[in-house]
Amino acid sequence: MPGKLKDILVEKLTKKELSLVPSSFDMVGNTIIFSDFPKQLSKKEKIIGNEILKNFRHFKSVFKKTKKYSGKFRTPKLKLLAGENNKETMHKENDVKLKLNVENVYFSARLSEERKRIAKKVRKNEKILVMFSGCGVYPLVIAKNTEAKEIYGIEINPIAHKYALENLKINKIINITLFLGDVKKVLAKINKKFDRIIMPLPKGAENFFGLALNKIKKSGIIHFYSFAEENNYGNIKKIINDECEKKKKKCKIIDIVKCGQFSPRVFRVCVDFRVL
Repeated sequence: MPGKLKDILVEKLTKKELSLVPSSFDMVGNTIIFSDFPKQLSKKEKIIGNEILKNFRHFKSVFKKTKKYSGKFRTPKLKLLAGENNKETMHKENDVKLKLNVENVYFSARLSEERKRIAKKVRKNEKILVMFSGCGVYPLVIAKNTEAKEIYGIEINPIAHKYALENLKINKIINITLFLGDVKKVLAKINKKFDRIIMPLPKGAENFFGLALNKIKKSGIIHFYSFAEENNYGNIKKIINDECEKKKKKCKIIDIVKCGQFSPRVFRVCVDFRVL
């Protein structure tokens, strides 16, 4: 659809305005969300939104972000451009149905392939911990597509947690246990270790690194997310090595995967490493 967007706007915008139309946006359920909508197009935003809904009838709402991910729960602020002012939607990915509010829950549809990648690495009977589990997407994708024994998810946002509990019922999953609260406080009460730990919080996940090392089994794998300039992973490797040294553990990096672009030369990356 991104390539078709300018085509449907040819008769509605000038050539200069067409050149400013964003080339990318998020499609979450029946909702379209523009992350970077140029101020120069503010007077034409309703026209653009209405044309999208007229030509792509399975979408019901078009929003733009007025404030990017921020605050304690890393959620955006949205402005309606066209359609229904309903921010709750049902999204589908990797054989999972996800109900969520796109303004009150942190969620990135662009990480669908990354979540599939992680699920493919899970082996039979693994015990898995997902820190910052949101509306339950990582636990659910793993539960639906693997033979993991049990999956724990921890989320501090009460609205996201509420949707996660509902999504367990929608998908009829029984091997996921969800906790509401701060990761540090919740993990202090969980007396077990895990084969695999996923840390899908690219900003600030290093603050929870020590906890992950405490809760991982020997030879277990941690998936650590962060931001980095393209092919410049020295700082991330240093964080991992320093934290492992503090805990007197040996770690071996298996892979570093780019899984999304954050800004012009800065990428979201996942470091897969084994704790020996």
